[in-house]
Amino acid sequence: MTIFCSSTFGILTSLIAAAAGVQGQVYPSLFITTVLIFLSVLVFNVIGAAMGGASFNPTGTASFYAAGLSTDSLISLSVRFPAQAAGAVGGVLAVKELIPAKYQHMVGGPYLKVDLHTGAIAEGVLTFVISFIVLFIIFRGPRNELLKIWLLAMSTVALIVTGSTFIGPSHKRTGW
Repeated sequence: MTIFCSSTFGILTSLIAAAAGVQGQVYPSLFITTVLIFLSVLVFNVIGAAMGGASFNPTGTASFYAAGLSTDSLISLSVRFPAQAAGAVGGVLAVKELIPAKYQHMVGGPYLKVDLHTGAIAEGVLTFVISFIVLFIIFRGPRNELLKIWLLAMSTVALIVTGSTFIGPSHKRTGW
């Protein structure tokens, strides 16, 4: 579901920016996208907590486990990762089927804009940086949950903008 929702961020940003009369302006669009990510993370955190600690992001799961901050075992991770991958595939298939034809061009997946080695290095660096930032914000950041989520949303947008010069429209999302 997170993949499906995040795939619509570009469309929603465009529609909201057009309605607000700021379409084509960089900073208002980034702010709108940040708010959409904030709301998405907030909603999925609540859903995850209601489901007993479910996680929708394999990067977060792996980061917390590698840092020794997870209660998961290797067995539970071996079940969780395929489930997360299956959920992502389901989200992509749902997007391909349900997004109206006039918006299909806005939901393409990431693609390399550079050679393979540069793209792999960029992906590795971006993954390390987002993992580090998430761990830092969660464990050393503010105590206020809403502020934590806002900082996560801002850092996500900053890294997506940074990574867009290397890997197309997004970093680990289906095209926003």
